[in-house]
Amino acid sequence: MAVASEPADPTPAPGSSPPPVVPRPTDWSDLGGLTTLTPRTRILVAPGSLGRTALPSGRQELPGPARQNVQDLARQLRTELAGLNGITPDISGDVSGARDGDIVLGLTDGPAPAPFGAEGYRLDSAGPVRIEAASTHGLFYGTRTVLQLLRATDPGHRSLPRARSLDRPAQQLRMVHLDAGRKYWQIPHLKNLIRRMGDQKLNTLFLHLSESEGFRLDSPKFPGLADPEHSYSRADIERLKSFAARHHVQLMPGIEVPGHATVISETFGIGFGAGTNPCTGAHTHSHLTADWIVDMTSEKAVAKTKEIVDEFAGWFDAPLFSIGGEEVPGQLADCPRVQEFLAADPEVSTLGDLLNRYINTLDDVLTSHGKRTAVYNGSEHLAAPQQKAHGPIVFITWEGTGAEPAVPGHDEIAIGPFYDTPNNYHHLYPNEPWMYDDWAPSTAPDMLGSSLVNWADYNFWAEDGYFEQHMAVARAIMADRSWNATPTPGTVSGFRALVDRIGDPPGITPAPVAPRVDDGRPSHHWTFDTAPYPSGWTWAGSPGNTLFAEDTAGALPGTSYIINNPTPVADGVNGQAWRFDSDRDGVGFGGLDVAEPWTVSVQVRSTARTADQVLLSSKAGALKLQQYGTGKVGLTRYGATDLSFDYTLPLNQWVQLTWVTEPGRTTLYADGERVGTVDASVALPLRSVGTEKAGLRGDLDDLLTWDEALAPDQVRALSGKESQ
Repeated sequence: MAVASEPADPTPAPGSSPPPVVPRPTDWSDLGGLTTLTPRTRILVAPGSLGRTALPSGRQELPGPARQNVQDLARQLRTELAGLNGITPDISGDVSGARDGDIVLGLTDGPAPAPFGAEGYRLDSAGPVRIEAASTHGLFYGTRTVLQLLRATDPGHRSLPRARSLDRPAQQLRMVHLDAGRKYWQIPHLKNLIRRMGDQKLNTLFLHLSESEGFRLDSPKFPGLADPEHSYSRADIERLKSFAARHHVQLMPGIEVPGHATVISETFGIGFGAGTNPCTGAHTHSHLTADWIVDMTSEKAVAKTKEIVDEFAGWFDAPLFSIGGEEVPGQLADCPRVQEFLAADPEVSTLGDLLNRYINTLDDVLTSHGKRTAVYNGSEHLAAPQQKAHGPIVFITWEGTGAEPAVPGHDEIAIGPFYDTPNNYHHLYPNEPWMYDDWAPSTAPDMLGSSLVNWADYNFWAEDGYFEQHMAVARAIMADRSWNATPTPGTVSGFRALVDRIGDPPGITPAPVAPRVDDGRPSHHWTFDTAPYPSGWTWAGSPGNTLFAEDTAGALPGTSYIINNPTPVADGVNGQAWRFDSDRDGVGFGGLDVAEPWTVSVQVRSTARTADQVLLSSKAGALKLQQYGTGKVGLTRYGATDLSFDYTLPLNQWVQLTWVTEPGRTTLYADGERVGTVDASVALPLRSVGTEKAGLRGDLDDLLTWDEALAPDQVRALSGKESQ
């Protein structure tokens, strides 16, 4: 249950600052004073509204139709109020007897033109709390405003300001995009995300369900395409759709073709690297294989992808379906197979023609299901004198600022400035101050909306909470700006405080907390020996790229980054080691920091001195092999302190380093011998090995962690020395 940070002023002045709600209402008049819910509070619904979802003025193509009727919404609100403040209102149809503290829900067309649209609502909390709208989308959002006001206004969550508001969104689509191809997201996490999205009036969850590395929809029609343990069955999707509908979130699916499709190509043998006269690595991006691209010249390949799209289009009821369509490499045009095909087919003369025709072919399939196709932008840059993408196709634009449409003749969804790719190769995080202070969401007719985008590159097995910690505030800003496009008040730091003050909506399931391993066994052990990818993931890179780091003790394997990556060497302390020689060499884990106490031990052979070398890092802190300014082994709490031990790693010599940390105290050992202690500690950082500007130089072997502070004799035993 959320608790307000401080009691609200019991008599706010009329016309005061915006209410504590995310997103801000587009129109708000504070009348002064509070309306209080009591055990006598009722939820009243006019009998003519009970079984309805929308009136004519509340229907539109996007974000899709409301699927929850008013009666079910009233029941849901009753449950949410009970969880928030212990009040369980009766539900009644006698709206004529409404009294102070009752909540009245109703559908109304209002004067022409209707003021609500599909998602707007009118709120009046001067006596009875009245919410009216033209659809249950709008009624639901009105109830979200009420629930947020209760959480943020009153520590007991029973009072809200007396006010009047007419509130409707600036953009139709307010979206969160998850890379569910590279990473499998647990369903409880998705449900929590959907609850949070609904609470902030975000209406579309875009699940990008296939990538080179994995396919996450498991259909009996395509055995072997998806790993059942790391994908979603039809039953899973049906349950998730039903849950999302109660929170007025549409599930928009995405299947990525013809590029980013190694798992599809290899499963069915339909990639450009298959068959006779194949394309080669020279015809795709340097770090990938030709099977990264579905062969658009093959009737078999085109037919198979049509079959895939046709099957999964029937699983979803959102009006948009993405088929990817971007980042097809221009050098593919130099492949003899492509050149021969273009020369023989009178309908296509360029690679751009070939790609557009392929996109249009799949668009025809989706159109037959009553859906609109969405593609990422990029294809418009290829010369295509004969084939143009069908006009209704929506472009998801990752280029530009998202302030104005960039692809003439097509509706768009802006995603470019809002990337969260939290690995130390791309190192892309949403620019929260820019989003809050400077971004002006476009309300042009062909800009459908905006989306916060997650990409899971090189964090394939990361914890769900690792991404949530990067996305929570940016998601709230996206919600505020895409709903209310007016200039923002205050500062981004004040907005963050507001988000904390409002807290989570009722019904959030606490994130799972991994039990601490405190019985002498390691919690993680990365051996850096060669190991196969886990089931459900495909190696998309060419040989030597994206090395896999197996975790033999825990459940947090990692992978090296694209293009730059460590080099396996045979002369490790125990078998193979990895050699790092660039700041861009690293290993992505995507683990959440572990609170003290903890222990880390690693075998390291340093080969060079640099200004700063990070062993393990996170947003909060780092363990240093060479501390900035001293060159000694140390630890850092970012924004607070850099600390060093009186020990410098020797060059070209294996040393076992061990950090033993308790709250406020860290001790360093070298080859089992105590080096020194500092009166400071950091949470164990598990984001990655290295950072993008402070990679290590040398070899690593046997990196282990414990969720406890090992005793000195245990540390000595790690190095093979007997205790004394």
